[in-house]
Amino acid sequence: MSKTDRDTEAEQASFLRWRQIPSSVWALGFVSLLMDTSSEMVNALLPLYLVTVLGTSTFMVGVIEGIAEATASIVKIFSGALSDRLGKRKPIVAAGYGLAAATKPVFPLAGSVGWIVAARFVDRVGKGIRDAPRDALIADISPAEIRGAAFGLRQSLDTAGAFLGPLFAIILMALTASNFIIVFWIAVIPAMLSFALIVLAVDEPDPAPTKIARPPLSRAELARLGGSFWLVVGVATIFTLARFSEAFLLLRAQSVGFPPALAPSVMLIMNVVYAFSAWPVGWLSDRIGRGGLLMGGFSVLVVADLMLAFAPNMTVVAAAAAAWGLHMGLTQGLLASLVADTAPDDLRGTAFGVLSFVTGIGVLAASLIAGTLWDIFGPTSTFLAGAAFTMFALLVTPLARMATDRT
Repeated sequence: MSKTDRDTEAEQASFLRWRQIPSSVWALGFVSLLMDTSSEMVNALLPLYLVTVLGTSTFMVGVIEGIAEATASIVKIFSGALSDRLGKRKPIVAAGYGLAAATKPVFPLAGSVGWIVAARFVDRVGKGIRDAPRDALIADISPAEIRGAAFGLRQSLDTAGAFLGPLFAIILMALTASNFIIVFWIAVIPAMLSFALIVLAVDEPDPAPTKIARPPLSRAELARLGGSFWLVVGVATIFTLARFSEAFLLLRAQSVGFPPALAPSVMLIMNVVYAFSAWPVGWLSDRIGRGGLLMGGFSVLVVADLMLAFAPNMTVVAAAAAAWGLHMGLTQGLLASLVADTAPDDLRGTAFGVLSFVTGIGVLAASLIAGTLWDIFGPTSTFLAGAAFTMFALLVTPLARMATDRT
């Protein structure tokens, strides 16, 4: 076969893989895009709103973000197990998106920190309800040979919403003379569209006869997840300690001179890089394996943290935000793919829930540590701590390679 023929065959294979991704995976990607557009319009401004308008401390920002993310992670373990037990995932996913959409009007109506905390809490409950069953549904309907590409596609579309949200926030803040409330109201619209799309456009295959005679969270069923899965969980948990809330990227941007209306641009930069890297990385992991790419993602995060720790100006912060986005593209879809690779088919919802629960504890700890260090020692200490945790994660990434090799 000539080189030209081989190149043509490779192009056709790539195109075929694109065409093989099920329509429901595309639909779930656009559901995520719309909901993330809504959520990130709020999240891109919320830390600044809390600090500059409501007068809260950066420590309280860390508390709010940590509680919000930990809440989502705790709920995921139960929603994922429930989807395994019922053998149906779409109704649970739709309920989670519906709850998140219903909370969006609370943000413009909130007049105190207490209301913001309550809204973030309920919003994250919705996220917790939907995420593990959604990821399990993607694994259920995606052929194994394109699993990385399927997860990467959903992650890229999800992250497209995550950069459209800050972009719209920047534009709307400029048009409304930094009126937070108007922007929060406009964010309600894509959230409602997201809920409509999950109800109307996502199909779920008929469930296979369940093999689970015991509750999915029983000791016997958790043991059946296997050693490779628990290796993935261990590596992901250590890594999570280095990944505190992106709210601190916004605060770092403001600390070096970004005005409030432009501070969300760091989230825009981060998510553009994330969106454009996640799908290609997922596709590449189907071809060369996932462990080496995961190590690359950890290394990039070390670089990003060091840049943020010593950033003298807005240019360096913007470059660090791009590096942060690249590390997300190199890690998040791959960790989801590794869970799908290593967990039994009938325990996928439980597996994604367990991963989210364990890493959620890390998110809470990381956000509290980051806020405390920032208040006491300043932003440099926060990002140096993140770099140190990431270096430790790099030391144990051979375990992720072991898990990959066993699949």
